[in-house]
Amino acid sequence: MSREIVAGVDGSPESLAAAGWAAREALHRGLPLRLAHAWRWEPLDLPLVQDPDEQQRAAYAVLREAEATIAERHPELALTATLLPDTPVSALLGTEDTAEMLVIGSRGHGALAGFLLGSYGQQVIAASSRPVVAVRSRDGEQAEPPSGYVLVGQLGSPEDSAAALGFAFETAAARGAAVRAVRAWSLPSLYAYSPGSMRLADEAGGLVPYEEKALREALAPWRERYPAVPVAEHVELGSAGEVLLSASGGAQLLVVGRRAKRGALGSRIGSVAHAALHLAPCPVAVIPQG
Repeated sequence: MSREIVAGVDGSPESLAAAGWAAREALHRGLPLRLAHAWRWEPLDLPLVQDPDEQQRAAYAVLREAEATIAERHPELALTATLLPDTPVSALLGTEDTAEMLVIGSRGHGALAGFLLGSYGQQVIAASSRPVVAVRSRDGEQAEPPSGYVLVGQLGSPEDSAAALGFAFETAAARGAAVRAVRAWSLPSLYAYSPGSMRLADEAGGLVPYEEKALREALAPWRERYPAVPVAEHVELGSAGEVLLSASGGAQLLVVGRRAKRGALGSRIGSVAHAALHLAPCPVAVIPQG
């Protein structure tokens, strides 16, 4: 089945920035781009004149404006635009059968931590089976450094981070960029490590060499698969979110994995992904693990 990149548009500067990033990524990867706008008639319980035909025309206008903007900037791009008769979250998730990735807009950091990404965006990220890229707006454009690396966080075992590492290497190969892989670690509490774990750390020469070895082992199959991609390794003591954010200043893209968790207030995307989405200065790709 043919693949495409899908970008959600809603008329906001954030979604236009997302569409622009998605267009450039589609060209890097040699894929078509589909712009998607969700709309369905849902009359409000208000004493107002509500015209479904007028609202539908407005929805099409949002879609056509985004399509015209992207087509003008990238005339060589294979581009389609679709009005999806559904709610925004369901509409985007409904494109996953053909989507290589979903791209959405993000407002980034500000005063109301926890609501900055938007409830729709957070729901899409938590529920999607495909990579989701959140792009911050700068007046409808996402400024990208002319050069820079794809930054990826490596956590846990090689299997735990395989999806995020694979996406990072694939993206870097398509862009002709390097990968910078970061593994954060913390000092164990008295009972955190089993005797077997401590023995392995001792055999490696200590905790730092042990963590460095774990990162090398996780990267090994991806170095072999993408031999032309330069790789930098970085192991640092600290929380994963803080270490990744400190390394994100020169990144074209930050890639993190996530395991969605259900809580009393709905799906949660994990502390590392949450920090990256709200505070990273570059676009953030959130990759479902396993």
